[in-house]
Amino acid sequence: MNSYKFLLLLVVSTFIFSCKTPTDVVYFQNSKDLEKINSTNSFTPVFKVDDVVSILVSATDMDAARPFNLMQGASLPSPTGDNAGSGTNGGGGVEPTYLIDEEGNIDFPVIGKLKVAGLTRVQVKDMLKEKLKIYIKDPIVNVRLKNFKITVIGEVDRPGSFTIPNERITIIEAIGLAGDLTIMGKRGNVMVIRENEGVNTYHRVDLTSKSIFDSPVYYLAQNDVLYIEPNKTKVKSSVGKDNTLGIVLSIIGVGLSVAALILR
Repeated sequence: MNSYKFLLLLVVSTFIFSCKTPTDVVYFQNSKDLEKINSTNSFTPVFKVDDVVSILVSATDMDAARPFNLMQGASLPSPTGDNAGSGTNGGGGVEPTYLIDEEGNIDFPVIGKLKVAGLTRVQVKDMLKEKLKIYIKDPIVNVRLKNFKITVIGEVDRPGSFTIPNERITIIEAIGLAGDLTIMGKRGNVMVIRENEGVNTYHRVDLTSKSIFDSPVYYLAQNDVLYIEPNKTKVKSSVGKDNTLGIVLSIIGVGLSVAALILR
């Protein structure tokens, strides 16, 4: 009989103090056919004001390409990947960078101002190749966004900002970089804050649903912010921290009262 009462006490105590269920923490629920889902999302980042863009021009005739690179004496890489010419500072392969001004332009050597805000990397590359053809035979243009970063804050293991070298990252990958959500994070209500031309837009994403793969913010844009909201348990534990001892004593008191009733 005593063992029965002890077991009953254990079950009741577990029920009282448990506050999480599998549906609160499991990702991609109801996804038996998940492997058959083809995401319809297609995202290509576009350049924005204050972005830092690297543009490297090369050609078979590297002397012809040199005026179009802000290399400050550094040697230029040849189309085959070798350094051409003799740089005064020995810094071969340094990519010239350009800051997009408030009007969406960069000041490019020889050519002058170019409107690049709102264009993709490929579009800028194609535009430059066309403009360079009158100066260089068969120009090769490499364009990269240098300051693609995202920020993850809230209930994650390692909040912070992360630089993305390949200009492409999903929400799932971003959460992985931040060390995953803590047990206190709301998986069903993740906020993505996206800025576009000075206006912030707010999107809600449910990580527990397979519908996340069709979300318009599944692929993150540069400077996106992910906010992981704390769940009710975390919020309640954060309110009135000075009364923590009183709350703990109250819980213990309830537990002892239940035990007394069971063992009576």
